[in-house]
Amino acid sequence: MFTGIIEEVGCVIRVARENGNRRLSVAATRLNQELKTGDSIAVSGVCLTAIEITPTSFAADLAAETWKRTSFSRIKKDALVNLELPMRADGRFGGHIVQGHVDGTGKFMALDRVRGADDYWLRIAIPPELARYVIFKGSLCIEGISLTVAKVDGIEVTAAIIPHTVKMTNLKSLKPGDPVNLEVDTVAKYVEKMIKGESTNSSLTVERLVREGF
Repeated sequence: MFTGIIEEVGCVIRVARENGNRRLSVAATRLNQELKTGDSIAVSGVCLTAIEITPTSFAADLAAETWKRTSFSRIKKDALVNLELPMRADGRFGGHIVQGHVDGTGKFMALDRVRGADDYWLRIAIPPELARYVIFKGSLCIEGISLTVAKVDGIEVTAAIIPHTVKMTNLKSLKPGDPVNLEVDTVAKYVEKMIKGESTNSSLTVERLVREGF
């Protein structure tokens, strides 16, 4: 489990295809000192298993589902990726619950400076099928970054970004049209499943969710 707080920005060395499998290699230095073969690491929001660890890089094999669902099928050499190690059992939640299970990719639209301030507005377009999970002031993981939704306009989502986040992540390297990995709030998906499990002539309220131990 992750929290969406980026610890290091890595750089893609290559995406290779060997014997029908794909392998992503990433240059990194700080987190590599903590990695062991078989450890999990979130790469731009995708939970991967680290292999071939060196002092300056690591690699991870990509399953067919990962290749299809994430931005990795369109990523290029030298692209910057956000890195985070799993949360420790005695750690703090700095962001929100992030599983590293990408729900789909959105499209980077812009990172605009807020007039008269040092902050930025991040605008992305999300797939219509994910729009129902995204709400004003709700949590959304974009490229592995835990963000709070500031505005929702159809399939366009806006989040407020502080200068520190721009400095410490890959957002500054993205260009309009670039794909971004998205993971919606897992709680929203559980609530949806619970609601769908109800009969059509019953009601499901917040009070009932609390009463039944949700």
